[in-house]
Amino acid sequence: MRFCSTWVLAVLLVSGFAFGTGAARANEAIDQSGDQGFVSPKTYVIGLDLSKSNPLVRDKGYAARAAARTAKEISALPLKSRVMLRTFGSYDGSENGLKIDQVITSHARPDDVARGIATIIASVPKLVKEGKLQAQGKTNIVPFLDTMSQVVDCGQSEVHVVLLTDGFEDSEYAHLTRYGGKLPLPSQPAYKGCDELLILGLGQGGGSPSATKRLRASWQAYAEAAGFQHFYGLYDW
Repeated sequence: MRFCSTWVLAVLLVSGFAFGTGAARANEAIDQSGDQGFVSPKTYVIGLDLSKSNPLVRDKGYAARAAARTAKEISALPLKSRVMLRTFGSYDGSENGLKIDQVITSHARPDDVARGIATIIASVPKLVKEGKLQAQGKTNIVPFLDTMSQVVDCGQSEVHVVLLTDGFEDSEYAHLTRYGGKLPLPSQPAYKGCDELLILGLGQGGGSPSATKRLRASWQAYAEAAGFQHFYGLYDW
């Protein structure tokens, strides 16, 4: 997906998310830890669900709100925190080539990183419409979490996992719909000690408060079994 990588670079530059941007501000704040006290870095994982059922792929208003909420979280991260953005949907890795890893530094300040990531999230419906990102036919949330559990270390930093998804798992593990379905619990706590699993948009598109409630209960149980200390499943915010 080289075209996607090229587009991402262009978006980051246009939005001001260039590592050299704001050099004067960066120099002023190069390391104030001696004055303010050390704040432990965090790991912030963002998963964008590109499945066709998820409003993120078609609803510009929803994408903008999700982008703003995510940016608010990133802008509060301390220096040396790691921000990771991935897409998921089908289990085919070739369909999910959008990958960003950025460490918060004095040259890549939290506000700059937040602005760049928010620009990407808000642009997802446009990218899908233009064919630069592909809406996918499956919703592999559990496999995505399994994969990411291998690249984060909850013992080394405070880990937050944020999924922009409707929560309707549709994979070989489960088929959740507005009418039911059962989400299997993980066999071991791969995220033991991790701080938070946050799902933004849980139940969106389902048109059913009772379905959203069932989804929230299912993912709450999953998060607890996986080892997360906190779970939040928000239909809206």
